[in-house]
Formats: sequence, structure tokens, C-alpha cells
Amino acid sequence: MKIAVVDDHDLIREGLNAVLHNHGVTQVNKYGTAMGLVESLDAGEGYDFYIIDLELPDMDGFVLIEMIRARNPEAKVIVSTVHDEIWTLRKMLSRKVNGIIYKSGAGNDIVEAIKVIMRGENYYCDEVKKSLESASDNTLHPSSRELEVLHQIAMGKTSREIAASMFVSENTIEAHRKSLFSKIGAVNVADLIVKSIEKGYLKKSGIK
Repeated sequence: MKIAVVDDHDLIREGLNAVLHNHGVTQVNKYGTAMGLVESLDAGEGYDFYIIDLELPDMDGFVLIEMIRARNPEAKVIVSTVHDEIWTLRKMLSRKVNGIIYKSGAGNDIVEAIKVIMRGENYYCDEVKKSLESASDNTLHPSSRELEVLHQIAMGKTSREIAASMFVSENTIEAHRKSLFSKIGAVNVADLIVKSIEKGYLKKSGIK
């Protein structure tokens, strides 16, 4: 098994490396930046698992997930994070990450996550499960593209403006809007924004 660990904190990288080695994983490559990993992938390197932080010095972790998946659609991605906000968890779910663990959790969480994912299942640590359950996580999530449209709607942009910024047709944006209203259960734009904040898809502080 070959694993990439991407985190800008030496202590976290070395800690994950030590835990993995203690459980028989001998090939662990450590990266302090997102581009370090991307350059490695473009040079032909490949991994069975990618353990990444969301906050990296050179790139948003969500962008890195998309870049990894663009190069390997079947990539197994585990996010190791300190963020427990429901909107961040929702965003990770929309990216279909295979596992979510908290840096404050037990060291063996990463080992258990790999075992579960190798069985074809997703792994969310107990704290993540509790957060999702408390938020009544039993609905169909908006896709990453729909979330992008949602954020632009919340900024007050029209369908034409959103279409131009995303390089798609207005019809495509209207389809995304219709899907958002259905998934979130909203009857108008104001209701959409209020319910999106309640469900954790939007941050109140980010609304214009």
C-alpha cells in the first residue's frame, strides 16, 4: 500500500507517518504543500490513499481534492481536519470524500478509516457522525456544482451572471437552481438561503 500525506504541519505529517508505519504501511510519502503532491502526480507518481488537510499554504484543500480526482477518478481521499462546522462537513460530503477524521481524535482513527474504505465503505469518525446526525443528515446533498451555484445565488447574482462566471448556459444554471430548490425544500430564493444556512450549506457571515 502506498499513501500520500499532505499537511503543512511537520508534527501532523510525522505523527500520521508513525501511526501508519506501526501498522505495517512502509510506503508513506509526505508533502508540506498541495503543489508538491500535484507535481509528483504529474510526474507519474500514484497512491492508494491520499490523506490531506483542508488548509494548505498554497491551495484550498477542496481544490486539491478536485485536482487529485481529475488525475484519478477512483482516488481514495481521507480528510484530516480541525474543522467541525456542519457546512464544512456538508462540503466534504458533496466532494464524496471517502473518509473524515479529526486531528484531535485517536491516532488509530486513520488505520480504521483505511480498513473500512478498503471494504468499499466510507469512514466518518464518531464525532463527525454525531454532528451529521444532529443536523438531521438524511437528505440528498447538493452536488459541488450546485453548491457553487448556491453560493453565487446568495451573493445576489442572476442566472445570466452565474452562467457567465461558470462558462455554462443559462439553461444549465436554471437546472441547477431547480435541483437546489428540490433538495433543500425551498419555495423562493429567500427561503433557499435561510434553509441553506440552517442545513449548513452556507455560512451566514458569507451572505452579501
